[in-house]
Amino acid sequence: MAFELLTPDEMAEADRLAIAAGPVDGIGLMRWAGGAVAALVLKRFPAVRTVHVLCGPGNNGGDGYVVARLLAETGVAVRLVATGAPRKGSDAALAAAECAIAVEPLAAFAPETGSIVVDALYGAGLSRPLDGDVVQAITRTAAAGVPVVAVDLPSGVSGVSGEVLGNAFAATLTVTFARKKPGHLLYPGRALCGETIVADIGVSDATVAATAARSFENDPSWWRPHFPSPAKDAHKYSRGHVGVFSGGPSATGAARLSAMAAARAGAGAVTVLSPGASLVANAAHLTSIILRRSDTLQDALAFFDARKPEVLVYGPGLGAEPEVGRFALELMSVAEGRFGALVLDADGISSLSHRRAAFFEVRKRGQPALVLTPHHGEFGRLFPEIAANGSLSKLERARAAARRAQAIIIYKGPDTVIAAPDGRAAINTNGTPLLATAGSGDVLSGIVAALLAQRMPAFEAACAAVWMHAEAARRFGPGLIAEDLPLALREVVAGLSG
Repeated sequence: MAFELLTPDEMAEADRLAIAAGPVDGIGLMRWAGGAVAALVLKRFPAVRTVHVLCGPGNNGGDGYVVARLLAETGVAVRLVATGAPRKGSDAALAAAECAIAVEPLAAFAPETGSIVVDALYGAGLSRPLDGDVVQAITRTAAAGVPVVAVDLPSGVSGVSGEVLGNAFAATLTVTFARKKPGHLLYPGRALCGETIVADIGVSDATVAATAARSFENDPSWWRPHFPSPAKDAHKYSRGHVGVFSGGPSATGAARLSAMAAARAGAGAVTVLSPGASLVANAAHLTSIILRRSDTLQDALAFFDARKPEVLVYGPGLGAEPEVGRFALELMSVAEGRFGALVLDADGISSLSHRRAAFFEVRKRGQPALVLTPHHGEFGRLFPEIAANGSLSKLERARAAARRAQAIIIYKGPDTVIAAPDGRAAINTNGTPLLATAGSGDVLSGIVAALLAQRMPAFEAACAAVWMHAEAARRFGPGLIAEDLPLALREVVAGLSG
């Protein structure tokens, strides 16, 4: 199974390449697409009384004309509704000519109980708000409470960003072609797609690869080959050593959550670097985790030189103070030869908003490897210009931030986006509201660190960590608190390792 995501422009290029390679032509692809939708309508709604097929003037509408014709040929009662005629000589015009059903105006459309609506108005390529009769059609459909089958993407949802362009259909089932689009996975569009099915219309994997798409649905199938598996002669330090900086006496729990997650995710050794004032609090709760006093940069350097950690976690529970940001910059400045990667989470991100110019200057070197895990508020504090750019999708904002910081960005949320400086990006799909609990982000930072410490490539490690984090929450279920997540990782890691 393939997990590339294609923007509307990339999908258009895939169609063009497929037609150029033959043997299928444009109307052939349209017939395949319409046939796939019609087959699913018959399968999912075998007792439907009437199918209202709404066709737009473009290729999405052309697919709709094929759907209407094929359903009518099987004996289904079809009412064909259109807004504008297809352009003369286009594939959509050919599909319309092959469909002998009388066309009704969209203004007269009124779905009744027991019917279904096939939305073939605009699909993924829409770039302007819907208006007029289309908005009325959406309102009447919602009021009737009838199922909607969307062709490609519910009309009104951007295929690029998932944003709703004024109004949009809420689909029960969405049928798209060759690959999903970002709009299927980014909110709020994701909530309007219902079940999304990818239909094969003859566009080959090689053709998709030729589009040079750089976005993916986050799924274990494509990063699992990189997932670490301990060698038979492994020892604790060969499995990777993670250091986690602790906060003060009243804020030690976040670091412990991160440390326990790193240990459960496979790191061979984990050390909590604790201020002297927090040693007693940390010692009272730690057993398998190493505890070391660290009040100054010199204390940290002594630890680096003695114990050679691969990865550090900095930020959980530290406070969003300018001094915290200064220490983060110092860590990045002394990293060479001491540690390979740094995971900045929570206060480690917010504190850098006070020192943005210095941070971006340090990051021009691209070292150490850096993973940032901001939620929306933290993202806006560190990347205010990018966050304020309303023309960018969440996917594009994450990419821009990754380039700016020369870092892996985990832009958290129900549709978490993981982006790399080289342009690769993934959208996570197994997120759960169970993770909306204090401390869950600290656990995520520990998982990321553990995978990096075991030498998983940074982008793949971030993608794997996000998926594992959500999967552990799903398996635990209701009642989850952050303390439950490290142990819940056990089954997830076992399944991936097996």
